[in-house]
Amino acid sequence: MHIQAGAAQEWRRFWFLPLVGALGYSSAVLHTYGVGPFFEPLQREFGWSRAGISFGLTIAGLVGALFAIPMGMVVDRLGPRRVALAGTLLMPASIGLLGTASGTLTNWYVLWGLVAFANLWMQATVWTSAIASRFEKSRGIAFAVTFSGASFSAVVVPFVATSLIIAFDWRTAFMLVGVIWAVAVFPLVFLFFRGAQDVKTPDEDHHRPAAADLPGASVEQALRSPAFYQLFFASLLFTFTAVGMIVHYVPILMGQGASALGAAGVAAFVGVFSIIGRLGTGFLLDRFPPGLVGAAAFMLPVISCLLLLFDGADPVSQSIASALFGFTVGAEVDVIAFLATRQFGLKHYGVIFGSIVTAMAAGGAIGPLAAGAAHDHFGSYSQFLTLTIALMVASALAVATLRRPSY
Repeated sequence: MHIQAGAAQEWRRFWFLPLVGALGYSSAVLHTYGVGPFFEPLQREFGWSRAGISFGLTIAGLVGALFAIPMGMVVDRLGPRRVALAGTLLMPASIGLLGTASGTLTNWYVLWGLVAFANLWMQATVWTSAIASRFEKSRGIAFAVTFSGASFSAVVVPFVATSLIIAFDWRTAFMLVGVIWAVAVFPLVFLFFRGAQDVKTPDEDHHRPAAADLPGASVEQALRSPAFYQLFFASLLFTFTAVGMIVHYVPILMGQGASALGAAGVAAFVGVFSIIGRLGTGFLLDRFPPGLVGAAAFMLPVISCLLLLFDGADPVSQSIASALFGFTVGAEVDVIAFLATRQFGLKHYGVIFGSIVTAMAAGGAIGPLAAGAAHDHFGSYSQFLTLTIALMVASALAVATLRRPSY
């Protein structure tokens, strides 16, 4: 693979790639950021528990965990572009189909099985593989711009979904969210999303880069490295708590007395500050020890949870908690993906990072279910917030103690 001479040259040549990647990644998290406003309408119409509703995300997460490594192999073999094109059509379509729920949990879970299949084609491996192939000197900020797509969804989707539910009904809202994202995202991904693996040009050695041409550890070397397991467990613990918080954040705030639109407005702070967090973290990752940057970012939700536990009814505390949580939500995948490229290189990136995505998917599968079950059992989210504090500290320690790569 042709390595660019410097950060400025990378951005001059490929400035559009992280931006299009950001739009693509905004579709990948529609189910995570978009389901919160639907909890109450679904409960009112069908009488389901929050744990029962949340189990749909558990299905998506478990399927993602089971197939993250095979999908990493698919990305390595086919290139990220083909996978992304499939995903940007399948994911909005599957979200729209949630509006056809019949009222039985079995039907609800079948529909979430379709969401799970669609989301396989949208995993972080797809987007980071293309970006890492074009950006080396400024990879941190390029990842940050790409993953800002999730921040965009965090800001926009709760408002869009809530407004559509109020204007129409929850069924129409699901369908329109899917239509909006398909129409807005697919054409741009089709026209502009190409990694070095996807094209051959006269200045790129006249061939698709082979795995042997790329620097990095073998899969066996990665699996023997303590760093792999530190990143794996940090990802598992972080996404367990973070995704659980994200999915239930609007209900958490409504439980403190906020209205539906008021809670959506405060929750939007998570998205706004996650953009700042992503860009700021990307800037810092390119300049400071990434393990320490990640550890600092992972500690911020501890403050958020303390504020919600001890002063959660105060709008100012809610806003500060949302902002701090947003900083970390804006950093998590960026930090893990960046550390994976530094620890293990790009030779087998799809498989190795796909293995770590398994942990992310598993945590994301269990976290919303655990948060919903905690609320159903205890009548509040306090116990889940307390657990979040402990697991965030453990995640921070895992990334802070990474050693230098050995490949």
